Amino acid sequence: MNKKGIFTAATALLILGLAALPVQAALPENFDISDNYYTVYGGPDISATLLGDNEYSRGDTVTLSITMMNKGAISGFKSENDVDIGDYKDEMLQQAEMQYEAQAVTAIGILATLKSDDPNIKVKSGSQEAGTLKQGKDSSSPTKFTIEINKNAPAGTYPLTLELSYKYQNNVQVGGDDFDSTTGLVTNHEVGIWYENKTQTQTIEVEVKKEPYFEVTEVKGELYPDTGGMLYVTYKNIGEDPAKDATVRVSAGDPFSTTDDQAYLGTLNPGESAVAVFDMDVDEDATPKPYSLNSEILYEDTDGHDQISDSVKINTEVLPAEKSLPGYQLGSGIAFMALAACFVLFRKKQQN
Repeated sequence: MNKKGIFTAATALLILGLAALPVQAALPENFDISDNYYTVYGGPDISATLLGDNEYSRGDTVTLSITMMNKGAISGFKSENDVDIGDYKDEMLQQAEMQYEAQAVTAIGILATLKSDDPNIKVKSGSQEAGTLKQGKDSSSPTKFTIEINKNAPAGTYPLTLELSYKYQNNVQVGGDDFDSTTGLVTNHEVGIWYENKTQTQTIEVEVKKEPYFEVTEVKGELYPDTGGMLYVTYKNIGEDPAKDATVRVSAGDPFSTTDDQAYLGTLNPGESAVAVFDMDVDEDATPKPYSLNSEILYEDTDGHDQISDSVKINTEVLPAEKSLPGYQLGSGIAFMALAACFVLFRKKQQN
């Protein structure tokens, strides 16, 4: 037995009731509440805060950093077992229990889970371990979750639910045999700790910001191998803010090429459309089939800042090459037309 102090003198630590217990559950076996000196009121209280800006663009995949603080407090003690003056054993055990009871505000083994009830926000991360947090302490490092915002999510506020599960010390029992006046310690000092599970929920809000957002509503034009053609693309601003001085730029990948890859759309207010015209060249050996081109729109936002939109797809098609007459058919046709002309001239001379 260690004789350096009453707390280091404990020869056994009995951790009781680690499994989840409902509020009305019976006490763990061997937890003799009749020897309990105090009942403590209060416990952990975790407050979570999102670090940094909470405003994002639709279509973004972002990592949220959440810090936590334990604001728990002990609101009071209730004496359950009076101690007679001069009863050194009980006095020592009572003081020991008081020290242990102060740990009731510690959140042990925090498990954080972020949930979204809106299909526009998808939580990509599973549950995260956040460690143990003592009273008044901040988490040593933020807990991180990755979320994905739907590219068609309307602007607005989206509440996410942060669920925090942990264990906390519900009650403590101390015991021992006798007070040793030589050492000033209680012999065979034992400690029983009763834990319970607790779950807290908190709302973390993210904002999908208002901004222009574009989609292609119509594509016209006939494109052929070797000859190419004109492509007429209608863009619509389906966002919440206007796009000033908008210019669209197309990326012409194989089998397309162009020297005319930009078109001016002007100012597009929400709900407005404009047509961009591109003169496209097509490789002569291009396979007739549907193709997709990438485009992006450069514009000025409501704060006067230059912005570039996400990629906007243009779905088009290369048509089969137009058939031309073979050489011998072309020669025969020309000869026939020449003979016909000679016949007409001959008849005119006879008539004269």
